[in-house]
Amino acid sequence: MTPTRDARTRKAGAPRTGGARAVALALLAAAAALAGCQRGSSNGPAVTTTGPGGCPAVQASAGAAVARAERTGTAWNGPATGPAAVSGRTVVFVAETMTNPGVAGVANGLREAAHVIGWDVRVIDGAGSPAGIQAAMSEAVALRPSGIVIGGFDPGSTAQQVAEAGAAGIPLVGWHAVVAPGPSRRPPLFTNVTTRVQDVAGISAQWIIAQSDGRAGVVLFTDASVPFARTKSELIRKKLATCAGVRLLAYENIPIPDASSRTPREIASLLARFPDTWTHSVAINDLYFADAAPAFRAAGRKGTGPPFNIGAGDGDPSAFQRINSRQYQAATVPEPLSQQGWQIVDEFNRAFSGRPASGYVAPTHVSTAANSAGATTWDPPGYREAYRRIWGR
Repeated sequence: MTPTRDARTRKAGAPRTGGARAVALALLAAAAALAGCQRGSSNGPAVTTTGPGGCPAVQASAGAAVARAERTGTAWNGPATGPAAVSGRTVVFVAETMTNPGVAGVANGLREAAHVIGWDVRVIDGAGSPAGIQAAMSEAVALRPSGIVIGGFDPGSTAQQVAEAGAAGIPLVGWHAVVAPGPSRRPPLFTNVTTRVQDVAGISAQWIIAQSDGRAGVVLFTDASVPFARTKSELIRKKLATCAGVRLLAYENIPIPDASSRTPREIASLLARFPDTWTHSVAINDLYFADAAPAFRAAGRKGTGPPFNIGAGDGDPSAFQRINSRQYQAATVPEPLSQQGWQIVDEFNRAFSGRPASGYVAPTHVSTAANSAGATTWDPPGYREAYRRIWGR
């Protein structure tokens, strides 16, 4: 690891003999070796001091990408045609945990769209535990609904129930259930509704590179128990590594159901370990910063940062509130949660009509206090009217 810039810089005009220089270099090497032994520390490339930042070309590209993602008011680019509404259907939404605001936001959008199309919806909460999710899926299959939503968990953790649903002819639609959007053969999903994880990961890392002028010490929060989240965090890590001036200080694995209890303790520990070098954070879900805020506040950190925090999903109302009030979160890469709830209904309607999935993937967006206009969600325009026209509702 590279010592800090202050440690590398001496006062102008101060002489240094060869012996003193050797001793200083030895001390710096020892300090770097000790730092490398810290839990979560990074042995990445040294910080460069050339150019306007640590990675001028990467920084310029990142700035342009972030500027595009921050645009608002873009026209609806989703499906404009599809089957008319099929009547008299029931959909069960099995939630990984309704304490995850992203999951809850999609469930609310699903309810809204189901009311418009004339379907019944039931939500079953898996409460964030493997046993609870399996029980929720078993209950959903036993109800013999028209369709089941895999709401934010790995279908492989409920393989038996997924097989039972298939045997019963119940189509499954995922939300953040697997890494890629669109239909899936293994596991068998009619489609999976999500933004492209590589786009979300990439733009969140690019925001850090651009915002920091290519110089940052970053902490990354993830939930490695969820394949989707684990993939996202690995992609973030790789994108950050494209800038030589960005150093990953720590890679914190905190399961989402444990975030409220573990995050405050981890924040206190990280502040003690990296009091000056921790400049930015990125989390696979905004909720980590809801739990981090009290710990930052207790440590006397200002809400405006540093560290400057960005959530790589899901853009829940509390995240927007923190961003708009400048309280321990600067940006989010939000999912259009309500729109995705409407899309799930549309995908089921296509399944019930014997039609293929729409293939629609929402584009990535970055929300900040400067472009959110006080909103508490990212709710792009046009989708409600488009789906109503498709369904004839």
